[in-house]
Amino acid sequence: MRRPIFIVLIMALVIFGCNDTDKIEAEIAKIPVKVDVSRFDREFAKAKSEDLPELKSTYPYLFPNQYPDSVWEAKLKDTIQIELFDEVGKSFPDFEEETQDLTALFQHIKYYYPEFKVPKVITLTSEVQYNSRVILADTLLLLGLDNYLGADHKFYVGIQEYISAELDRKFMISDVADNFARKVVPRLSDRTFLADMIYYGKILYIKDKLLPNADDVIKMGYSKDQLDWAAANEEPIWRNFIEQEHLYSTDLNLRQRFIDPAPFSKFGLELDNESPGRLGQYIGWQIVRAFMDKNEITLQQLVNISAEEIFKKANYKPRN
Repeated sequence: MRRPIFIVLIMALVIFGCNDTDKIEAEIAKIPVKVDVSRFDREFAKAKSEDLPELKSTYPYLFPNQYPDSVWEAKLKDTIQIELFDEVGKSFPDFEEETQDLTALFQHIKYYYPEFKVPKVITLTSEVQYNSRVILADTLLLLGLDNYLGADHKFYVGIQEYISAELDRKFMISDVADNFARKVVPRLSDRTFLADMIYYGKILYIKDKLLPNADDVIKMGYSKDQLDWAAANEEPIWRNFIEQEHLYSTDLNLRQRFIDPAPFSKFGLELDNESPGRLGQYIGWQIVRAFMDKNEITLQQLVNISAEEIFKKANYKPRN
């Protein structure tokens, strides 16, 4: 029995698409990248007062001038800090797997952004300052390892669950990719809810390219159940945004309800407690994906296209 011609064509397109992807990944794997990692967290944990001058000389950016040596000496002896150092040491006795993952990430960044300069990686403890757990500067990448000890770690007691859920090492490389993407995606003048969604959609799409083997739960920072909920309810979420005339609204409350990190999204419906937060980001991601599927443009071109143009050309249709 002969197969219908459209099935043959679809199979051919899938095969050619896979071949193209394989070729790109093969090119990326050849890009020379050397990741230099310094375990400042371990060096400081083992240090004594007499070691401070050398540490300050090696890592001057980690010792602000306004703090006298007495502050650092006290930190070396503080029992809570010592426990923090110990817990990080147990969770990260080495950094080999993360170094390999960072190498792959930096290779992908250099493929799409050839001017990118690989930063020196410094691991440290930050007293669980989870809002700045990754800092990517021009020549440095600072990683606060005490923010990646696992959602149920005792240090995270008292932190809201929707925040602590992401304090796991499996999200570290995605956090670095996110930090990079935020540097290359400009905030445009549009202040509508649609623009907010598309802004985060661009960031998440760049992560698609930089982390091609990562699951969407890792890129989005969701659990599997949360991602499944978002996918299953994509059509009613979109319908709500349309019916409530949210897209072109500049109401800042919409950002709090659907964009900013939160335990759940706020539709004002009974289903709110079942929903994950940041559903506006998720929908923006799907719109940008739909746009990029239909348009042959580079990531550099994507970031400067207006939300309105992306929305119109995406012809976005949510999954039922």
